[in-house]
This record gives sequence, structure tokens and C-alpha cells, in this order.
Amino acid sequence: MNRKTWVLPAVVGLLAPALAACGGGSDSGEGSGSIVVGTTDHFVATKEAPAPFDPAHAYDVGAWNVLRQSLQTLMRVPRGGGEPVPEAAQKCGFTDTQNTSYRCTLRSGLKFSDGKPLDATDVKFSIDRVLKIQDENGPVTLLANIDTVETKGENEVVFHLKTPDATFPYKLATPAASLVDNATYAPDKVRAGFRVDGSGPYTVEVETKGQTVTKTVFTKNPHYKGDVTFQNDKVEIRSFDDSAAMEKALRDGEIDTVSRTLTPQQVNSMSASNDQSLKLTELPGLEIRYLGFNTADPVMKKKAVRQAMASVIDRTKLTSEVYGATAEPLYSVVPTTITGHKNSFFNKYPAADLKKAADLLRGAGVRTPLKVTLNYTTDHYGSVTKKEFEVLQQQLNASKLFDVTLKGTAWSEFSPQQKAGKYAVYGMGWFPDFTDGDNYVAPFLDKDNFLNSPYANAEIRDTLIPQSRREAERGSAVPAFERIQDIVADDVPILPLWQGKQYLVSRTDITGTEWAVNFAADLQLWELGRGVA
Repeated sequence: MNRKTWVLPAVVGLLAPALAACGGGSDSGEGSGSIVVGTTDHFVATKEAPAPFDPAHAYDVGAWNVLRQSLQTLMRVPRGGGEPVPEAAQKCGFTDTQNTSYRCTLRSGLKFSDGKPLDATDVKFSIDRVLKIQDENGPVTLLANIDTVETKGENEVVFHLKTPDATFPYKLATPAASLVDNATYAPDKVRAGFRVDGSGPYTVEVETKGQTVTKTVFTKNPHYKGDVTFQNDKVEIRSFDDSAAMEKALRDGEIDTVSRTLTPQQVNSMSASNDQSLKLTELPGLEIRYLGFNTADPVMKKKAVRQAMASVIDRTKLTSEVYGATAEPLYSVVPTTITGHKNSFFNKYPAADLKKAADLLRGAGVRTPLKVTLNYTTDHYGSVTKKEFEVLQQQLNASKLFDVTLKGTAWSEFSPQQKAGKYAVYGMGWFPDFTDGDNYVAPFLDKDNFLNSPYANAEIRDTLIPQSRREAERGSAVPAFERIQDIVADDVPILPLWQGKQYLVSRTDITGTEWAVNFAADLQLWELGRGVA
């Protein structure tokens, strides 16, 4: 491969200035036809999840990557990361010292893609709608701290929060706070199907086969007013059954770039390749993978069982055997590049220790080998997930303390089954909604959490999370985050496994690839252009 672009991981606090010096794409892509992006993400409308692209329901990285292109938010994260900047808003800020009142003034002349004006009543409608629908699979928890939304005239909105929350601007930058039209979205129910219309950078058209999306076409929105600068007029995202088919389409020139999801073997192969038509870009990554436990399950409610599994699993062998250099062991719920990270699991379980595991189980009166089913999704995190769980199975069974079987399930069934508490142990991934320690803690441990977990720790929920959110200077929240990580390492309601890197492969005439996917795996399709890199 003749070109390799390496945008190396950095401490998040230093990420913006470090990358800003690298420059951006060119304008040469405008008007030159569609840029085609490949993905292994699949979007399916089912009875359990009929509205994959409704912002009140959508809460996975693939669907959010569709919404970020088409629906506007008041704030957005800038290209190099850092604190959110105004998007549909002209300006936003807290109006009190307690961080409980947040006011936004809208840009003038905002319109939806059909030309209808967008004003403060649409903002209030959009936020109130998510809170009213309260989709159990959706992102409502990100907005749950909102008490009331007040409009002041046509272009001002004030959010009154229940408790102080210095992270609120980040939450307004997520698709959970997408702005929708009250004429096309019902106030109290999700909109079934794949239709998306808003005031974002692009309009969207979707091609389907049955109830599955095969292609999503993004066309520059002529009514868009916001912070985005376009390097193209049109982008397509095509879904592939697997990464091998996607790579073939790239090499055959049918698509221009791929991101989600390449296997470690593909990354290694492309890195060593002499193919002059392709380039590989490594990007900062904050994806984590972990095991979740249903702590109400008759077996997994025993802390000793969860601690024993933490004592047996060897993360270093897991990552080296399955992911190689594309991932690294993770010993905390908070990744290494996030302020407040502490290696709490390494401190408590520094290495695989079968004697410690056996003592824990024996002390809790657990007969061994203990039968356990590890549940994983077959089609959501990439084709290597199966191998990952086979390695976990081998490690646990080799201890003679566990008798593990595996069960793989498609995401459309896996996700609602997990939320319903049907799995005692399950594998999940997490791409951050925003880059703060809060977003690696609250979604799993707070009230009404994303996992619908029965685990409850009063110190975390009632003291530490609220304490961390009161700190406008986020470095001051570090002691609270460190204490939370120590509690999690002791109770093991979730078991962190690894932290991944991100890779994007493109044809050499595609520019802007270093900006097209940010640290949180958010697609920024407007950054892609066509020209000479």
C-alpha cells in the first residue's frame, strides 16, 4: 500500500490541538458524483424495533451515524474533538453557577429540508417527545435529567435541569437531542420505517430489500444552516453481509472507503500491502468491549461468581489471539485515554489466578464446574466476535471451574432479549456518546441505565455520579470516577475486556479520511472529498 495515514491515539484533553495542525480535506470533491462508503452495519425494521432511525428509539453507533448526517442538534463536537460548539444554536451556555439552567439562542433562518421554518417550539417538541415516549431501548437516559424545556420567543430555549450537570452540553450534541418537525413526527410514539427528515447537512433516501436497508443515500441539504463545511454533494452508504465482501467491493472499485467493520486480519493485511490504489488510516478509538451480568440471575447474583470469572480471564491473551495490534487489554470501565481512568481491575486481578478463583467459588459454596452460557451477538460488532467468545470459552473451561457454552444471536433479537433480562452473561460493546468519564459510568450504573441492569450501588448512584456532574472543571471529577471504578472492580456488575482502535481504508483519491470518523466512531461524511490527497 503506497499510503498509510496514522492519526495516533492521544490523551483526549490534548486531541483537539494535536489534530488541528494536520489540516483538512479539499473542495475538489464537490460536484464530482457520489462517494460510496461501505459498512457491515445492518439496519432492520422488526416488530420489536420498528423504527431504527427514529431519534427517540435509535441508540447504536450505526443508526446514530445516519442521524448525525440528517438531523441537526443544538450543539456538535468539532472535527478534532473537545468541547461542543454551536450547531443549530448560535450560542449556548449555563446561566447559573449551579449548572442547572442552560440557555440556547438559535441561528436565524433555520429550516427543515422541506423549507419549513425551524424555531424554538420545534426544539421543545423534539426534546419533550423523547422524554414522553421513553423508549426502553432508546437514548432517553441522556435527557432524563431535564425537568422542563421553556421557550422564550421564537429563537430561545431554556433547559431547566433536575440536578447539576456540567456534561449537559455534550448530551445536547448527541442524536438523542435531534431536532425533528412536529408535522411529521408524532409526539407520543416512534415513527416506524426508515424515513428520516430534518434540518441536518444532508437529506436521506433509503433503499431496502424486505425490511433491511441495502443503501442509504445522503444528498446535500440546500436549506442547511449550521457549522458544517461540505467537501462533497452526495455520499452513499452500502451495507455488506460481511467484511470480506466489503473489502472485495473496495478493491474492485465499487466503493470508495470502508470503516465498519474490518477484521484485525484485514487491517494487518492492508497495512503490509503494496496495493497502490488504497490507503489505510488509523484513528483514535474509544470503543470498549465488556461482559455484562444480570445480577438478579440465581447464579450471577453471587458476587463471588463474577469475581471468579474476572480472576480467570486473561485479557492479554484474548486481545493478542483475536485482535492483535488493533486492540489492547482494558482494566477499567473508563478507557485509558479518558480523564479519570484508573486500572482498578488490574489492581484487584493483576493476572489470571485460578487458585484465587477457586477459593472465591468455594467460599461462596458454589459447586464446580459451574455451568454458564455466554451470549453474544453474531452481526453487530463484526465477524471476529465469534472467535473472541470462543477464546473466552476456552479460558474459562480450561480452569475446570466453569463449564461454558456459547450462544450467538442476531442483534435484532439479542438487544431486546438482553434488555429483558433473558441473559445471565452477555457480551456488549460501547462507543461513547461523548468523551467524558460520565459516559462510561452512568449508562451502566445509574438509575434507568442503558443495560436495564438490576445492579444498584447507592454510593455510585446517589453520591458519586451526582458529585462528578457538579464539577464544571472536569479534572475535579477524577476522585469520584476513581472511586466508582474501584467499586465496579470489586462488585463486577460488568467486566471490561478490551479497548479498540479504529481504521478506515479508502481509495487514494479520497480526501478527508483523517476527519471522516472521530474518536467516538461518529461518521462525518461531509469531510470526504475526491481529489489528490
